[in-house]
Amino acid sequence: MKSQEYSPCTTPAWQQLQRCANAPRINILDQLKTDSQRVDDFSITCDELFLDFSKNSVDREIWGQLLALAEQSPLLAHRHAMFSGAPINTSENRAVLHTALRDNGSEPAGESAPERAAVVQSQLSHMALFSQKIRTGQWLGHTGKAITDIINIGIGGSDLGPKLACQALSEYAQPNLNVYFIANVDGAEILTTLAKLDPERTLIVVASKTFTTQETLLNSATAIAWFDREMGLADAQKSPHFVALTANPANALAYGIDEKRILEFADWVGGRYSLWSSIGLSIAISIGHENFQDMLLGARKMDAHFQTAPLAQNMPVALALLGIWYSNFMNLQTHAVIPYCERLQLLPAYLQQLDMESNGKATTLYGDPVDYTTGPIIWGQTGTNGQHAFFQLLHQGTRCVPIDFIAAVKDPLSDPQHHRVLLGNMLAQGSALMAGQAAPDGEPHRYYPGNKPSNTLLMDRLSPQNFGALIALYEHKVFVQGSIWNINSFDQWGVELGKKMANQLLSNTASRPIMDASTEALFKHLVKPQQTDGR
Repeated sequence: MKSQEYSPCTTPAWQQLQRCANAPRINILDQLKTDSQRVDDFSITCDELFLDFSKNSVDREIWGQLLALAEQSPLLAHRHAMFSGAPINTSENRAVLHTALRDNGSEPAGESAPERAAVVQSQLSHMALFSQKIRTGQWLGHTGKAITDIINIGIGGSDLGPKLACQALSEYAQPNLNVYFIANVDGAEILTTLAKLDPERTLIVVASKTFTTQETLLNSATAIAWFDREMGLADAQKSPHFVALTANPANALAYGIDEKRILEFADWVGGRYSLWSSIGLSIAISIGHENFQDMLLGARKMDAHFQTAPLAQNMPVALALLGIWYSNFMNLQTHAVIPYCERLQLLPAYLQQLDMESNGKATTLYGDPVDYTTGPIIWGQTGTNGQHAFFQLLHQGTRCVPIDFIAAVKDPLSDPQHHRVLLGNMLAQGSALMAGQAAPDGEPHRYYPGNKPSNTLLMDRLSPQNFGALIALYEHKVFVQGSIWNINSFDQWGVELGKKMANQLLSNTASRPIMDASTEALFKHLVKPQQTDGR
């Protein structure tokens, strides 16, 4: 079925799912008690990742209709188009090939695949050279001292992915190197970071796809001024203290970055899918190029699973279909991600961008308005911290929130006692949310309604390979949902209007457009103290 002729609401499976949604809600615990094969059939293994989705508000009829919905959608054709290099980002007429960044070239797809693979391998080798020189102390600053502190300046995908990876894989980090991340245009962030560093040993990595990002360039300018002030190094961006990561090398050159210190990546690499590209330089610096390659390997294994596993045993498809059931049929608008691993504390924030920027759309691939719910609200925090914060609402509140629990079976950085308590808490929360508890006589406040759904995703350990597979899993989940919803998961025009209006508001020209009365009054209130202080 051509996507421009397709609407999920008109498929037989969607209509049958609507009927299922109007029936009494499935009792999850009863399903587990009466269906002896449920746990086996509602679980999936992909290499060292294991997903149990048996604690969900679906029975076999609903699950069968969800699978039918995937088959009746453009998903399979859309998946083939993405891996083949077709321009599925229709609003920008671009291919979507982040998977090519972790393809080892053994199974090229599409006419331009060999050339593309050669470019990817060249860029990967370039990144390996840079990271190795820094890790071995061969990258010297202006005064001949080895670099020990690296500041990655970027925002969005140029910040969240690398920052998450470096924190998640801190077990593999090189002890004598410190990697910092600056994203927010709030000057306090970069100024307090620079204040504690030695400029002679500091490298600034400017990460921007277009090299026009306002926040990134302003933070970079502050770093340039710092080198001038602390070292007397004018035009520091031309020195060995600056590296650029970009898909627009001409802009980086115009900014003053030396051509030999520019790492490129292709314009078909979307920002929130870019940690696999040269944007991942800070990851390779922190954990080493071999571990970075292991991360690519894990993602590649998930790519292969996504392409070849039957829909009923396809991990990204399962997560995506369950999310559609909750969002479109049970009218549950949020989804929580709870990693029981402190090193994954940034995962919910990373998935917020991945999911909400990708599928927060209200028009179809061909510009028609959608008349069904798309992208859910993603949120979360690590367990057990969340248990002492918002789990009260999850257990006894009036809202039902589907949850992804995520954990590593083994953790070499922990010890058996700590890890046993950690994982015991995770399993207990999933069970308690599902089973609930009747209120004792006279104590209605101790009632737990139960029947709350969750997935449990386990990895053998938080290794580079398993981390890569984990991120690729969620990338493909988002893709599956976008395909079924018939939206473009790979543009982000929704961020443009606010940036445009901010630039207009900050313009010093007398002809700037006048905004609404409330915004103009607030702007005057903000600039008035500055004018007063300057007298």
